[in-house]
Amino acid sequence: MTSRTDALRLGTRRSLLATAQSQMVADDYTAATGATIELVGVTTFGDVTKAALAQLGGTGVFVTGLRDKLIEGEIDFAVHSLKDLPTKQDERFTLAALPTRHDHRDALVGPHKFADLPTGAKVGTGSPRRIAMLRAIRPDLRYVPIRGNADTRIGKVTSGELDAVVLASAGLARIGRSAEIAQIFEIEELLPAPGQGCLAVECLSARADLVDFLGVLDDPRSRSAVAAERAVLAALEAGCSAPVGAFAVDDGHTLNLTAEVVALDGTQAVRKSAAGSPSEAVTLGRRLAAEMIAEGADRLMGEHSH
Repeated sequence: MTSRTDALRLGTRRSLLATAQSQMVADDYTAATGATIELVGVTTFGDVTKAALAQLGGTGVFVTGLRDKLIEGEIDFAVHSLKDLPTKQDERFTLAALPTRHDHRDALVGPHKFADLPTGAKVGTGSPRRIAMLRAIRPDLRYVPIRGNADTRIGKVTSGELDAVVLASAGLARIGRSAEIAQIFEIEELLPAPGQGCLAVECLSARADLVDFLGVLDDPRSRSAVAAERAVLAALEAGCSAPVGAFAVDDGHTLNLTAEVVALDGTQAVRKSAAGSPSEAVTLGRRLAAEMIAEGADRLMGEHSH
């Protein structure tokens, strides 16, 4: 691959996590291609609003600001957390690369393991999915919706305002805070958000040369896995405010997919698994979602479906 002479401008949200993961991707491109990449900080609506993410309809609030800068030509490409991206494809943009996925699991940060938290302990998370799934295991705890970056959230534990917070394991690793993890939840306990742990590299579809260049970091197995997960989410017509979890693994031959919808109070759930060819990831996801709806999954989402 030929190296580019001019520096490429990578748009990133300004939070510590966003900057860390964008720098990681930039370094990977430089290592793979020799290209010079400079980070351009962008403030998005999701970064400035005080509203709870679930009230904002969730998906897209961090993405629009970066996409605006792509259209305006102020940046060449952007890095998103894939789970922030709306499932409906916007033809103006291309996901040029989905680099190899990092840890997909959720993590508990605090002084105690989940089973050891005392009754009535306060657990913070901004995700209805995490709240619903955790309630199913421990209905005796208090779940507090919180916002803010990882630092802010962890600070609420350190200050004693909360007993624990739940965050994505991959994000904690990217900002060097893995040492504070008390417990990592396996998918049998807490099924991750579709696309969790995966980053997405996006640019304008019109820039074919750039789409091709950025594709060097694409990992086909990660791509087929998250395509299946996101197809479930899209078919359930759920934004990221809905208590939907999905996780798939592509071993090179077979794609294994598990998805779950949980009632917000944690008392009911529909969980299903399916396997198929990685080349039919989207079909597999849609089929599994249809089976879940047949078992009442749409009713469990109630007012949280859009």
